[in-house]
Amino acid sequence: MAQINPYIHFNGNAEEAFTFYKSVFGGEFAIISRFKDFSIPERTIPENEANKIMHIALPIGKSSVLMASDTPEIMGKHNENENRSKISISAESKEEANKLFNGLSAGGKIEMPIGDSPWGSYFGMFRDKYGLEWMVDFDPGRHE
Repeated sequence: MAQINPYIHFNGNAEEAFTFYKSVFGGEFAIISRFKDFSIPERTIPENEANKIMHIALPIGKSSVLMASDTPEIMGKHNENENRSKISISAESKEEANKLFNGLSAGGKIEMPIGDSPWGSYFGMFRDKYGLEWMVDFDPGRHE
């Protein structure tokens, strides 16, 4: 079966964001590489971007991986407030849902507080302090 893993682009703060995500999810980075780690003869990386993240991966749970990179300045900036896609997390318990919601939303903006939803799951939505939008869900019917 195919697997979907979110890949996020940052404006130079990927390492900071992923250090924060690691503090919430736990685990270790599967890979962290910087632009300076790769030499591309036809593209010189400016010194101020050499330490930025070319690729970072944080395994989450049994089969998911959250991945990201910084976007080189030559490619322009991302408007983080216009990102309307969300990363959806399916928790295995109400306790895990609360831990992830409270941890990831710290310093961000809650759009829908976590709680019992009209459709029967325990659900909440927010934009984290890096501008990414998340949904946290625990469906007791899937875990009986």
